[in-house]
Amino acid sequence: MKTILTAQVEQSEKNKIEMVDFYNEATEDYEFWSKDFNMHFGYYIPFKTNPFKRDAMLNQMTNQVISRFNYTNKKATLIDLGCGMGGSMRYAIKKHKNLTAFGVTLSDFQVKKGNQLLKGLKGTILKENYNNTSFKSNSFNSALAIESFCHSGHSKTALKEAYRILKLDGKLVIADAFLKKEETELCYGGKYAYHKLCSHWSLEKLETKNNMVKKLQSVGFKNIKIEDASLRVAPSVLHVPFTIMGFFIKNIITLKGLKKESLHNLQGSFYALLSGLHMKSFGYYIITCTK
Repeated sequence: MKTILTAQVEQSEKNKIEMVDFYNEATEDYEFWSKDFNMHFGYYIPFKTNPFKRDAMLNQMTNQVISRFNYTNKKATLIDLGCGMGGSMRYAIKKHKNLTAFGVTLSDFQVKKGNQLLKGLKGTILKENYNNTSFKSNSFNSALAIESFCHSGHSKTALKEAYRILKLDGKLVIADAFLKKEETELCYGGKYAYHKLCSHWSLEKLETKNNMVKKLQSVGFKNIKIEDASLRVAPSVLHVPFTIMGFFIKNIITLKGLKKESLHNLQGSFYALLSGLHMKSFGYYIITCTK
């Protein structure tokens, strides 16, 4: 008879395989969401960011995360833990000329195409697991994780690895969705949307924001600051139904069939929208902390 721990390990490994397959096959679809291959939601600033220009909001999210590192003119190093196609890396490198960036992903497709997009820039994407990288301890001034740690359930293992590879006083910035209450406390609609979201986007789970703070503290992080960005993110989330509709129309016109992973991606996007409507249960936060 399987122990609970064995079952959890097997489920975690299954989720990882599904996640890798998902990104190997569906990453190209994200060009329809973002010409820069930004694989995350955006950040809206009233009277500054146009809510109808999705890429402007997506780049503004990266800008918000990068600005929390307070880079000076000195040379600095950045690690993107779950970098996707390297969109955030490219933005950061172009904005800060003295910055060198590395990214890790488990997707072969993202490594190949992402490095092609980084050609000529001081950035490299490696095929590695952000829970256990090959980097030496105390290697980086800064680390970011934009909507990536959710794939491992915002695990303590990922946080420990980020802490290990950061230099003393180095910063970690996380931008992601979190639960405001325990899963057992969600209403029926919230729980349904949450389970569907995790299933279609291959997420192990979402942590509660309070538990996330406790995990960060237990690992050793200090100066933990949590900013509720839910309303800033909402305008980009509202682009989801129009993007889904446009993607379907494009595939009908071009006579291209929908891959299984593409369909999962679209369904996950829909349930992300539904989850976002349950603002008493879900929130989007930017978390900054220091080693």
